[in-house]
Order: sequence, then C-alpha cells, then structure tokens
Amino acid sequence: MTVQNYEGLIAENIQFPGDNGDLIGGYLARPLGAGPFPGVIVIHEIFGLWPDIKEFARRFATQGYIALAPDLYWREGYSKMTDPSEVRAALQAGGGVPDARVIGDLAGAATYLRSLPTCSGKTGCIGYCAGGRNAMLFACNTSSLDAVVDCYGGRIVTDETSPNAPVPVIQMVKDLSCPLLGLFGEEDGNPSPEHVAAMEEELKKHGKTYEFHNYDGAGHAFFHPWRPNYRVEASVDGWQKVFDFFGKHLKVEEAARV
Repeated sequence: MTVQNYEGLIAENIQFPGDNGDLIGGYLARPLGAGPFPGVIVIHEIFGLWPDIKEFARRFATQGYIALAPDLYWREGYSKMTDPSEVRAALQAGGGVPDARVIGDLAGAATYLRSLPTCSGKTGCIGYCAGGRNAMLFACNTSSLDAVVDCYGGRIVTDETSPNAPVPVIQMVKDLSCPLLGLFGEEDGNPSPEHVAAMEEELKKHGKTYEFHNYDGAGHAFFHPWRPNYRVEASVDGWQKVFDFFGKHLKVEEAARV
C-alpha cells in the first residue's frame, strides 16, 4: 500500500473567479502538506452544493487530491434552498443554468486549482447526476482536463434543446479532450442503458479513450447515502474505480516514484 505524503486535511468555503470573471462560491478540501497534489473539480447534482457533495470533496482530500466543488447556482442562490422540489422548480422556471456559463465557471475552477502552490497541475473532473452531464459538457469544451468521470449524467443523449442548452452533449463527444470513466446503473431511466449504449457508440466512433461500468440492481444516484436509490455495493465499487482511474491519470509522477 502506498503511504500518502500528507497529514490531515483542511476544508473551507471560498470564492474564486468564474465565468466572465464573476466571483462565485465553492467548497475547497485539500490535504495538509507540501504536495504536490492533483486537483479534482467535484460537480454537484441538480440540487446544488449540498452537504453530500462537500463530503465527497473531503473524501477526495483524504486520498491526496485538492478538491474544489463549485456552486454553479451561486448567482441564483438555489443551493441555499432546503427543499429539493423547490430547487427543481426554480431551475425549470428559469430555463436551467446556461451551458456557456457552466463551462466558464468550471474553467475558472480549473484555473484556480492550478494556481494553488501545492497543486501538481494535473486536473480531473467528476460529476454526479446533472453534474455528470456538466462534467461531460466541460470535458468536451476544454483542453485543461487530464481525466473526467461521469456518474450517471442524464440528458447527455437527448433531442431536446433550449436557449440555455442549444447543443446536445452527445454531439460534442467528438471534442472530448481526455480519458473518460463512466459509472451507470442498469435500472436508471436517465441515462437509460440505451442512452449509455449510444454514448459508447459515439465514443468508439471518434476513437476516444474510455471505460464504462454498469451496475445491476442500481438506478440513479446510487452514490448518495441520503437518497433512497443508494446502493452500498455499487457505491463502494464505484469509489474504488474512481480512485483507480484518477490515480492512473492524475498521479503519474507519484506512480513513477513507487
């Protein structure tokens, strides 16, 4: 077993420049020590930057990553709502968060991570549910990532468009800039197994580096202990696959030293 070169962690609410230079909020969890540590952007689900996403960020910090969970609803304040149905209704009423702004905010998060003195410069991105879609959206519109993880991101495969989401993410796969790990539930309806198969076909078509894992008996949001769809075995195995994947692509120098 590799011995981590840090002791403890620190976590705090921060602000950093997002799209158009706007200061937005986020949650930063990082290992104590000189590093260098890779950075990971942790993208929240549809309900916003809630405690479970902050816990996920702290979990990455315990594994030797500087984790930044940006609040993509900072300007609207949706993350302050305590009722999930209110968040969903507010998003629907507002037409959703513009894709262009999401890309800009995540680009700001990547820049902020790389600016930290203990960051190695390697940067990954992971998203859950709606965050999985946004992780894919960002990875297809940037060259700043070294790895991306999509945890059951919905609405990647869709025919629906809107002023805030004018191009389906599935049509952007040709521009995917880094290796992809996808984790999905066989009983999920969005993305359904058919959607996952369509994504895989598009990835193969464009010669992208990826690996997909589908879990029997799991539906949507199986990573989240506070959700009724939580599945222990799928979550434990999924976390291990995430750490193996990021370890391979983000901890290159560390692996070479072992």
